[in-house]
Amino acid sequence: MKPRQSNFRKVFAIPIVIAVLSAAGLFAALLGDGVWDSLSWVGLGIPAVLALRGLLQRR
Repeated sequence: MKPRQSNFRKVFAIPIVIAVLSAAGLFAALLGDGVWDSLSWVGLGIPAVLALRGLLQRR
């Protein structure tokens, strides 16, 4: 009999990626202007778009 495979990666992979993107976006927003502003927009925009997409698909 095969041992049970862990579903940890399947369950927590996407939330961890979203959390890392959000933290990187917040950190970039604190660092400065110019390129850092662009990185913060991307880092905070992707989780927001994913959340909106999830909300709109439910309807």
